[in-house]
Amino acid sequence: MYPIVDLVECQTIAAVQDEQHLEIAIRSEANIIFLLTGSIFNIKELVDRVKAVDKHVFLHMEFIEGIAADKSGVAYVAKNIAPTGIISTRSSLIRVAKEMNLMAIQRIFLIDRNAVLKGIKVIEQSLPDAVEVMPGVMPRVIQEMTNLTPLPIIAGGLIDTKKEINEALAAGALAVSVGTNELWS
Repeated sequence: MYPIVDLVECQTIAAVQDEQHLEIAIRSEANIIFLLTGSIFNIKELVDRVKAVDKHVFLHMEFIEGIAADKSGVAYVAKNIAPTGIISTRSSLIRVAKEMNLMAIQRIFLIDRNAVLKGIKVIEQSLPDAVEVMPGVMPRVIQEMTNLTPLPIIAGGLIDTKKEINEALAAGALAVSVGTNELWS
């Protein structure tokens, strides 16, 4: 089994896109927070706030200002910030994160059949702890992905209702990342 499965207590993941919403995420039922905001100047403080309430935090490497989405950036994050893990669309960063003892979530965009097949090849090479598929409002494709890979699937993107969360979970997603704070509880 993949260790990330053991982290998930609440199947709704708070995807924080604005620092102003971090406190809402911290108070929510979500026990995993995806940070899609921050900068080199405040990211440690943001991560420490999440960790202080015993929640897990994953940084999206492409969204943190001032920290390059490259090998050195991941090394810096691992050594100085110490989140639970990272999220990235770049398979090379997933491999580096794993080497640095961080959990890693590979984000893939499923825009057509070719993207699904390419996504499977990418995750077979990078071996992330989980795969975030976007958009997450495609239960049939989520189910197909769960059949194509043993890796846990996190659905994300364009989720606007509890019904869509439930559909993604029923299709086999381990969890659903949601940017709308009203859905975090």
